[in-house]
Amino acid sequence: MAVALSSELIGQFKAIVGDAYALTDQTDIAPYLTEQRDLYHGRSMLVLRPSSTEQVAAILKLASQTGTVIVPQGGNTGLVGAQQPDESGKAVVLSLGRMNKIRALDPVGNLITVEAGVILQNVQEAADKEDRLFPLSLGSEGSCQIGGNLSSNAGGTAVLSYGNMRELCLGLEVVLPTGEILNDLRYVKKDNSGYNLKDLFIGAEGTLGVITAAVLKLFPKPKGKAVAYAGLKSPAAALQLFKIATEKAGPALTGFELMPRIGVEFTVKHVEGARDPLQAPHDWYVLIDISSNRSQEDAQNLMEDILSVSFEAGIVQDAALAATIAQAQSFWKMREEMSWAQKPEGGSIKHDISVPVASIPAFIAEASHAVMQMVPNARIVCFGHIGDGNLHFNISQPLDAEKQAFLSLWAAVNHEVHAIVDKYHGSISAEHGIGQLKREELLHYKSPVAVDLMRRIKRELDPSDIMNPGKIL
Repeated sequence: MAVALSSELIGQFKAIVGDAYALTDQTDIAPYLTEQRDLYHGRSMLVLRPSSTEQVAAILKLASQTGTVIVPQGGNTGLVGAQQPDESGKAVVLSLGRMNKIRALDPVGNLITVEAGVILQNVQEAADKEDRLFPLSLGSEGSCQIGGNLSSNAGGTAVLSYGNMRELCLGLEVVLPTGEILNDLRYVKKDNSGYNLKDLFIGAEGTLGVITAAVLKLFPKPKGKAVAYAGLKSPAAALQLFKIATEKAGPALTGFELMPRIGVEFTVKHVEGARDPLQAPHDWYVLIDISSNRSQEDAQNLMEDILSVSFEAGIVQDAALAATIAQAQSFWKMREEMSWAQKPEGGSIKHDISVPVASIPAFIAEASHAVMQMVPNARIVCFGHIGDGNLHFNISQPLDAEKQAFLSLWAAVNHEVHAIVDKYHGSISAEHGIGQLKREELLHYKSPVAVDLMRRIKRELDPSDIMNPGKIL
């Protein structure tokens, strides 16, 4: 049972981090209590901003002794409410933003060791200075933090070639609910010395402990890059193009994004500087990214070969190949701003799902039909990482709909779409996590044995249920 925060207890917590880094004024606390979709609003009397692993350990030790709920928070960019406290006001928000040191960078071993509060973009830039690449790329990379990326097992646009955060991490430093520090910072790729403990905490959304540092993989910086924007008739055609691209480019294929015409229209309409690279409209579009470790010429040749074969086969109707870095960035802007561009169109019911790549066309057709039966005239904006099966199957409200009435259908529409995802052996959460948003759906679609095992792990590591309760389970 969570305890209320007495003034004496608040004083004990403040003594650990110092008065300047313990926020108690509600004006200062307010930004930590809401999230960008404005779906969840919490309350808290205290936000702690530690600067070291030792301070985090002291905070969790005191929390464990007193039954105080702790809600870890990184850059507060999550999309499922995992980083918000509840409305009881009993939880302490633990913000990791001050733990922002890059502890080490090894360009020979292709490793970087960073603290949880380091902003993703800063990791990318540190790697770039050493002629290396950290491939995780997200729309929020200028503000999201590595601890949050790990806790949500973030994916992004480069999973096709490099994997998500689970694949990009070799080891972790974690503070357990008891205040014990688990040093599992591994610096080698081959280590079969027992259970791989890091995987307990990656994707756990702060429910099992607090990630304070990580060893991440770096890669050689590509010597050449080619980006193309292609127009097609259907998701089935996109899948044919994907097959050709993988056969021609292999691991050099680092991005393959699917976009619908309506999403392109929204982006051009609402995003300053955005424009459709193709002259005529197409029902569907694909953004292709090739990265070559050989040369710019090699990347260009690979892309031209892919497009040439696809044109001859009648798969691609039209395409534009970026001639400059600025043009390549403008192509990517069309994809990266597509989610935001839905906001001015009113309410949006969102799904972050994955299905086997081969099932994408059938899933889109079946899920679209089901949604249109439930919400006639709904505007379906389905886009995403077709190369790894992750689709953002979003539904914008009909033009004549009332926003709140439309959003009241969220749970029913989610359940219908997720049932179709389950039919195709997919996942109801591909990269955003479970948080508060999908707790009930998880119980419905996860096997009882899997749910029970998750509960047993939670009870074993956090018997007092002080770590981010009410999230995932």
